[in-house]
Parts: sequence; structure tokens; C-alpha cells
Amino acid sequence: MKKRKIGFLVMALLLVTITVFYASCDSKDDSWTDMQYNAEINSNEYNQINENPVTLVSQVPKSTFSLDVNTASYSGIRRAINENRGSGIIKDQVRIEEMVNYFKYDYPLPVQNEPLSLNGYISECPWNTSAKLLTVGLRSMDITKGEKRNNLVFLLDVSGSMDSPDKIGLMQSAFILLAENLNANDIVSVVTYAGSSGVRLDGASGSECVRITNVISDLTAGGSTGGAGGINTAYRLAQKHFIEGGNNRVILATDGDFNVGVSSQSGLETLISNKRDSGIYLSVFGFGYGNLKDNKMETLANNGNGNYAYIDSLTEARRALVEEMNGTLNTVARDVKAQVEFYPEKVYSYRLLGYENKLLTNEDWENTEKDAGEIGAGLTVTAVYEIVLTESAQSGDFLNVSVKYKNPDIADNTERMLSQNVGFGNIVTPTDDIKFISAVVEAALIMRKSTFKGTANIDNVIARLNSVTNLNDNPYKKEFLQLMLKYKNQIND
Repeated sequence: MKKRKIGFLVMALLLVTITVFYASCDSKDDSWTDMQYNAEINSNEYNQINENPVTLVSQVPKSTFSLDVNTASYSGIRRAINENRGSGIIKDQVRIEEMVNYFKYDYPLPVQNEPLSLNGYISECPWNTSAKLLTVGLRSMDITKGEKRNNLVFLLDVSGSMDSPDKIGLMQSAFILLAENLNANDIVSVVTYAGSSGVRLDGASGSECVRITNVISDLTAGGSTGGAGGINTAYRLAQKHFIEGGNNRVILATDGDFNVGVSSQSGLETLISNKRDSGIYLSVFGFGYGNLKDNKMETLANNGNGNYAYIDSLTEARRALVEEMNGTLNTVARDVKAQVEFYPEKVYSYRLLGYENKLLTNEDWENTEKDAGEIGAGLTVTAVYEIVLTESAQSGDFLNVSVKYKNPDIADNTERMLSQNVGFGNIVTPTDDIKFISAVVEAALIMRKSTFKGTANIDNVIARLNSVTNLNDNPYKKEFLQLMLKYKNQIND
């Protein structure tokens, strides 16, 4: 009898404990959601960013880096803020150059037969009164839609980690949008991978929209992630249907979680680097949150003659794959690298804001075989420096900006170069573009909790955005203002 009473007591205590636990969960839905969200954040992976230091011109007068138009960082940050998680942004998630380059600016068009234009401006630095801002801007040539034939391989991750609406569901919607904007001059193949890769479509005409979209719509997710096998299959198909003088490209859609075969970051870098001389370019689109391997996707894009974007919504899919289709699919300049040479008698120090994972050496600058970034049609690319001028910087040139690039044709390895002196005559009152760019940079410094943020303040960011006269003319720039208003409330709560 005594043992039976003890058993009843234990059961009763267990029931009370379970009841209290679930009652606690019901009364603290927000806390439970926070726990889940934090678990997702902890499963995301980003390349570590060590901020560029302040550099003395007398010691290192040249700054060299690779140029491209990746934008993934910005749309990932936008998702966090829109989900009311702005205070949880991870500093390595914030790549300044990708935030700035998400937006287009009113730089002059290229002249004559040049694929790029180059411009430099000097203005006040809002968060550091001791420094000036050097803004270096490039604009690429426009290409008429359909001017080049496309040979596209959709390489789609259908592994188990993609099994959620913001992953495989959004991926399907995005690629259906792209398929609807192709035509009979285009060739489309579809490769999927999970534990192994499979060819779902081999060289269909772009005019077969219904056939292509049916293949994409029928996909389901499950299994492990053998991404390396998928990459090899996709490149094989792209080579099979190769179009001379056309745009031959693999478009990879994934959350970056490779776990079968070649799966390490260094292994994937080697794999994709061995394929970039094929004349086949690579675009990488990231999907989802939680188990997002941003580091691996960035590595693939940077080493595969490609670009990297993150798709957080159908609106972003439409922007990247429809509105900016030419920029996404048509490379106009390959192995693009920049070098800024500062003159020590005019510039005391400098600091490059962003591009930490794209730095090059002086030897890389001289090496015609060195891989660098790619720039698509109709895009703008921007780099920003903080510079401290000397007392003698009252006239003349302060620095020289040079950009080297090659034609997209992989057989043409000739380097071409643009160059411009920037000095006293380039000091300007901040234009709308410069105001906007500096606001984006300042916001990034705040998000990174940068040791170089100076007096950076979210209220200053919002005030400067409100002073941009043409802000309402661009829906994406207008959205950035709304995003910063949300971010202010989240970090002040």
C-alpha cells in the first residue's frame, strides 16, 4: 500500500510539472519564439570579417581589392529587421560593400566602347569630423534584353534542409519567374541534388515555359546534401549546350548546407576554382534562415566567376531575376580589380570601408592570371574610404584610382585599365547619391558595432535619408528609410 501511494504521488507530481511547463510556454510565446530564433541564428554560418584598419599612407600608399556586385548581406539584414530581429544581427553578417552595392546610383554611363565608367568624389564624413569620405563609383554598360543567347542550368538544392516555404517554396516561385522571362533563343536545363544529383531537364528551349515550370513545380525536398555532385553535373550540362559568344551560366539555389562528398569550405573553393576557366559563369542565390551557410555560398560565388544574392521574398526574386535580369545573367567585365594609390604629401591615412574578404596584394594587381570579381550589365559598383588629408591638400591631385578588367570571353586574357586622378577639384557638397551611400555605410557601422563608428547614430542616418530629395523616386531606397525606422525601434526597445 505504501509503495502504491508513493507511485501515485510521483505521477501526480509529474502531471503538475508537465502542466506548469506547458502553461509557462503558453504564457510566454514570445520567449519560446526567441529561443527558436536564437537556435536558428546559431546554426547560420558567416565568414569572419576583421575590419580594415586605419592605414598610414607613408607606410602603405596603395590599397587593392576585387570588385563585384554581391548583394546577399543587405537582403539578409532586411529579413532580420522585417522579422523584428534587428537587435540580433550578427556583425559578420554585415558586409558594407554588399549593403551599398544593393542600390543603384546615378554615375555617368561608360563612353565609346568601354564597358565601365570610373568616377571619384570627396565629401565630408558624417561620423568622423577628422576625415573625409572618398567615394569611388563605377557604372557598367547596358545590354538590351535578349541581345545575348542564354545557356542556363538551374542547379536546385532539394535536400531535407530545404524543406520549408521560405526555402524550396520560395525557390520554386523565383525560378518560375525567371523561366517566364526567357525565350526561344535560350536553352534551359534543370539539375537537382540531395543525396545524389539528377537531371530533370536537359537542354529545353526557353520558349517551353510550361514544361520548365512544371518540372520546377513538381520538386519536393528530402535527404542529405551532395552539392558537389550537383555542381559537377550542372557544369557538364552547361558544357554540353555551350553557346559560343553567349551567356553560359550555372544558377545555384541553396541554403548552402553541403554535407555529402566535397563539403568543406576549402574543398568547395578548390572544386569551383577548377571550373572557372571553362567559360561558364556561376550565380548563387541563397534561400531561408536557420542552417544558412552564407560562408560557403559566398566562397562559391567569389571563386566561380559569379555573383551572390540572398532571396528573402518574392519581391527580391523579381528584382534579382526579372528587373535586373541583364545584370544577373550578362557579365560585361571579368576579373575586375581596383587599386587606389594615395599621395603621402596630400593624404595622411585611409581606411577602406568593407571589401575585407576581397583584399588583394600589389602582386595580385600585377598578376594578369589573378582571379577577381565580375560585373554584370547595367549595374553600379561603389567603394568608400575614410581619408585624412594633410595640411598641404589645398590643391592638385590627392590620389589615383585605377581599375583593371578583362572582357567576358574567357579566351581573351588581355587586361584593360581605366584610371582617374582625384583631388581638390573633386571635393563636392554631398549629392543625393553621396548622402544615401554615407547613410548606408553609417547604418552598417552601427549594426557591426564597429570600433570605427565614431559618432555614428541611427537618428543621423534617418535624418540624412530624409534629406535625399529623390528618395521617393526609387522604391528600394525608400524601403531602406522605412527599414531604418523599424531598426531604430528594435534597438531602442
